[in-house]
Amino acid sequence: MNSTLELMQQHRSIRSYQDKPVPAEVLDAVLDAAWKGPTSINGQQVSLVVVQDAARRQQIAALAGGQPWIAQAPVFVTLVVDFYKTRLGVEAAGAEQVIQDSVEGFAVGAVDAGIALGNLMTAARAAGLGVVPIGGIRRNPQAMIELLQLPEYTFPIAGVVIGYTDQDSSIKPRLPRESFVHHEHYQTAQLPEQIRQYDQTLAAYWQQIGRPDGLPWTANTAQYYQNVYFPEVAPVARKQGFGFDR
Repeated sequence: MNSTLELMQQHRSIRSYQDKPVPAEVLDAVLDAAWKGPTSINGQQVSLVVVQDAARRQQIAALAGGQPWIAQAPVFVTLVVDFYKTRLGVEAAGAEQVIQDSVEGFAVGAVDAGIALGNLMTAARAAGLGVVPIGGIRRNPQAMIELLQLPEYTFPIAGVVIGYTDQDSSIKPRLPRESFVHHEHYQTAQLPEQIRQYDQTLAAYWQQIGRPDGLPWTANTAQYYQNVYFPEVAPVARKQGFGFDR
């Protein structure tokens, strides 16, 4: 196994960071890994907003529901679905952009932002940095839009904390591989048993790391997915100019 594959298979989310800046050349190399990633139709409908100012990171930590590692680490990157940039290009070609009025448009932007996020995390870890992806910026997307001064047809879809690790974290076990890799067609028969086994595996993991409050996967997932836990996404996205009519 080469070093890149080993790095990716040893992923862990870091929530404890040193008070140590990331050198500009290292950060630029990490950001360039996302910049050079693929996008649908080469539309490049993703932008990054890099926040290093301590006060602004503190604001983002609060907006994300009180996540202190956002303020603690020296760098926070917001991944932005960006159809403002593409609209300028479409209008320069003498046409009218309508993709932002479709579910497909929002899906394309989110997928491409996800690709950029994956590249950012892999590059940062290859550079000796710790990372943790943050979905909590969608908790109050309007405030994030205002803080980052995002124009219409953009949306802050996710973020990532980047910095030097202070206290490392353990690798959380995953659902059985067979529940993730399906050959030729989706396999449903064994999923209930695989989920049952994973609840037991996760319970043992929580015990091992001294987390008696850790929930089984089923209960943890249920406490989020029985509700729409970031209900402001759709109304704020519509306010930004996105429609879901097509």
